[in-house]
Amino acid sequence: MAYFVLVILVIVLILLASCVKIVPQAYAYVVERLGAYQGTWSVGLHFKLPLLDKVAKKINLKEQVVDFAPQPVITKDNVTMRIDTVVFFQITDPKMFAYGVENPIMAIENLTATTLRNIIGDLELDQTLTSRETINTKMRASLDEATDPWGIKVNRVELKNIIPPAEIQNAMERQMKAERERREAVTRAEGEKKASVTVAEGKKAAAILEAEAEKQSAILRAEAQKEKMIREAEGEAEAILKVQQATADGIRMIREAGADEAVLRIKSLEAFEKAADGKATKIIIPSEIQGMAGLAASLKELVSEK
Repeated sequence: MAYFVLVILVIVLILLASCVKIVPQAYAYVVERLGAYQGTWSVGLHFKLPLLDKVAKKINLKEQVVDFAPQPVITKDNVTMRIDTVVFFQITDPKMFAYGVENPIMAIENLTATTLRNIIGDLELDQTLTSRETINTKMRASLDEATDPWGIKVNRVELKNIIPPAEIQNAMERQMKAERERREAVTRAEGEKKASVTVAEGKKAAAILEAEAEKQSAILRAEAQKEKMIREAEGEAEAILKVQQATADGIRMIREAGADEAVLRIKSLEAFEKAADGKATKIIIPSEIQGMAGLAASLKELVSEK
């Protein structure tokens, strides 16, 4: 009898322990009573009625990532390619998630495939390869709207990989190679052009410097010639001044010595002879000197010697 009571107590304790539930962080429990939805337990300690209540589903409320296998799609220009997608979603309503759809992950996968085919069907190959951001945005909006009745929020959709056919890949590689070669040729031509321009500018600068140097040299030579001529002119002027001074001194000395008018006229005649400097063949004599009787003979003799 005591053993039977002990068994009953153990069973009761087990039932009571099973009625105590602790919901961890970022989880929610959907509870049913006699098969009907009773409520949703959030984080914390909860109690349920034994044999009547049960936890129908434990739901993870954290953001989840699902990587779907590549799906075959056809572009607007009839190119078949394979695209795999990654969907980031989060459960926002545990009740709707538990009762809205039978297999939510499979539903999201099929919905992603059909949405992707609809979007890619309106794009050509080049647009598909260069419009990932646009495709991601359209898919996220469509999936978020479609999964809202299931208590799911689609936060982000990414095209993980776009796999075109082999012949398309080969053509793209050849096109990329041709483009790289074209860019290389353009870069080489630009470099040669810049080098030619640099060389031409160097020659131009050298010619300008050479012309400037020649100009400065000519200016220096002209200034040197000018200074030389000035020095020569100053020397000649100084010599003439000295000759005139010597002549004046001679005349003054003659006057001081008491020379008569005839001697002075002879000296004047000698001065005319020096003025001729051996080059003149005709000399104009002042009228005062022409009156001398002996001067005519001297003048004829001087003219004949010249």
